Amino acid sequence: MQSPGALEISRRDLLAASAATVTVVSAHSLGHAQTNVSTAPQSTKVTFTVNGERRELQLDNRTSLLDALREHLHLTGTKKGCDHGQCGACTVLIDGRRVNSCLTLAIMHEGDSITTLEGLGQPENLHPMQAAFVQHDGFQCGYCTPGQICSSVAMLDEIKANIPSHVTVDLTAPAEITPAEIRERMSGNICRCGAYSNIVEAITEVAGRKA
Repeated sequence: MQSPGALEISRRDLLAASAATVTVVSAHSLGHAQTNVSTAPQSTKVTFTVNGERRELQLDNRTSLLDALREHLHLTGTKKGCDHGQCGACTVLIDGRRVNSCLTLAIMHEGDSITTLEGLGQPENLHPMQAAFVQHDGFQCGYCTPGQICSSVAMLDEIKANIPSHVTVDLTAPAEITPAEIRERMSGNICRCGAYSNIVEAITEVAGRKA
């Protein structure tokens, strides 16, 4: 049987050996991490179509689609609001579907077709939804308007495709364009000025129904 003194020395040796092992392993792991960081691609070339025009960009992999549109392509019609996907001001259409551009990376959209407010219509040739927003005064400060218009255009297509919403009562019948459906489907687009009733009227007019 070992004496107490011999056991104490053994523990010290064990602790020293453990510390040395941890140091070596940590240094080895750090070396791998540094190697991975240094070899990982920092940027990627992405090609997509924006408002009918083929665009090619070399982007930092962390660039959101919103920043790619605004900062690299200078399409400032798409607005940056909350930058957390909660206000809808940055809504654009990707292959016809509405998307919060602040929540998706640009490099995820290789080959996609992207439409911003600038691609829907021009001042001399407004999209029917843009004209309806003007006619019904569906904006006040106008900051949310690009996202509202992009979202409303895609929303009407969703109803035509018979995609139900949370307030759709009869899932076996064709989806209808009603004020309740419009309000529910547009609930992801926030208007801090409170022009909601005018926005509903504008969308209803484009949908071919009276408000």
